[in-house]
Amino acid sequence: MNRFALPPVCLLLSCLSASCSAADRPHVLFVAVDDMRCDAACYGHDTAITPSLDRLARSAVLFQRAYCQQALCNPSRASLLTGLRPDSLRIWNLTRGLRDARPEIVTLPQLFRQQGYFTQGIGKIFHNWRTALKGDPDSWSVPAQYHFARHDDDQPLLPGESPPDLATAPRCHRLAVPDTAYFDGRIAATAADVIRARATAPDAEPLFLAVGFWKPHLPFNAPARYWDMYERSEISLPKFAGKPDRAPAFAFHDSREILRAAGRQGLTLGQVRELRHGYLAGISYLDAQLGLLLDALEQTHMRDNTIIVFWSDHGFHLGENSLWCKTSNFERDARVPLLISLPDGRGAGQVCPVPVELVDLYPTLAELCGLPLPGETDGVSLVPLLNRPRQPLDRCAWTQHPRPAYYKGQPEVMGVSVRTAQMRYTEWRDFETGRVLAREAYDYQRGFGERENIVDELPADMLTKLQQRLCEKFPPGGYARRE
Repeated sequence: MNRFALPPVCLLLSCLSASCSAADRPHVLFVAVDDMRCDAACYGHDTAITPSLDRLARSAVLFQRAYCQQALCNPSRASLLTGLRPDSLRIWNLTRGLRDARPEIVTLPQLFRQQGYFTQGIGKIFHNWRTALKGDPDSWSVPAQYHFARHDDDQPLLPGESPPDLATAPRCHRLAVPDTAYFDGRIAATAADVIRARATAPDAEPLFLAVGFWKPHLPFNAPARYWDMYERSEISLPKFAGKPDRAPAFAFHDSREILRAAGRQGLTLGQVRELRHGYLAGISYLDAQLGLLLDALEQTHMRDNTIIVFWSDHGFHLGENSLWCKTSNFERDARVPLLISLPDGRGAGQVCPVPVELVDLYPTLAELCGLPLPGETDGVSLVPLLNRPRQPLDRCAWTQHPRPAYYKGQPEVMGVSVRTAQMRYTEWRDFETGRVLAREAYDYQRGFGERENIVDELPADMLTKLQQRLCEKFPPGGYARRE
């Protein structure tokens, strides 16, 4: 069955014909990507070829130290889309639906819809699988598209037989197919049609268009031409593939998304390099789809009145720290790309070094578009940093993850972590009692990666300050009585 065939645009055109009093508000293009890590270049990898992201960055504020609230799809997206942390929602796994946890909550796109926007969701915005409710229908003016499937359902849609697969590593596929053979190509084509349709209906309500690309999430199956952009021999192996010295066992997980497919023999160095190659190809593939959206905005002159937000739900390990994929509190999982481009050019091309969080996007967009917040949020508006990206602010970012990483029932342990401008401090706490079972501290002035847990070397006053910052969002005590 073809889950994601190209839909007609006539429904979209008819839905954009009405006018409303909010017509002079800016449009919002809200672009999500999945599993995109943030290295030194801030776009996912220091050798990624990303001309469209580079193009967007020239008109945007790039938040160099942006962090997710949990490195797992459902809790991260639920947090961002409500402005509430995973602890506030009590969502830390893949199976608890947002409306099961908080049926009354007003999501970010729902707020825009209530305030006179036409809201459209194309692709993966809310969590896409294992929840009883398929996405969040209350958020959208028309039904969401391309949003509910497994990532492994992203098989090439072709009129005839598939060409040969030239990949050999687990969960990699390298086929010479067009971009629209896979989900993201069809998502971009449909979203570009929506933009062009909106441009022909100048009296319609303002547009909140959420476009969720499925890449670079596994399987690594970008069309072959994106693999061909890279020379395999020039792709580096992990710079630090070992576990940090003196790190507790809680810090790690079984890397099941890749290592289960590798089998007992594990990965060869050639397969490691091929997986890293496939990940880069996926980034360049989604980057090309982003370019189609930017082209549509510019060709229709909508760019002059559109806020663009680009974000990833969490980062990703590619063999560093002995880990693959996500579900840790380490920097490569917690840190994400985040760019915000404003139509007035504010902050264009500037880099903000201040730690910020994805949970901040809800109040930020509400303020930028003049919308009233429906209630309290855990995030803080980033508008002051958009106005002055390099102003010195004493901000931190907080991330967490339970153990087991994919638990049943309730977690046994919760890892809670605070990232300051210099340090990351993490406590692993018994879920029921809150008793601290292990601690970690990493000093990033010693380099990007976590190579040595220095918590026992910290001066007492520094440790106390880190503990105080952690407890600002993660108070002492267990979770059992926090319902």
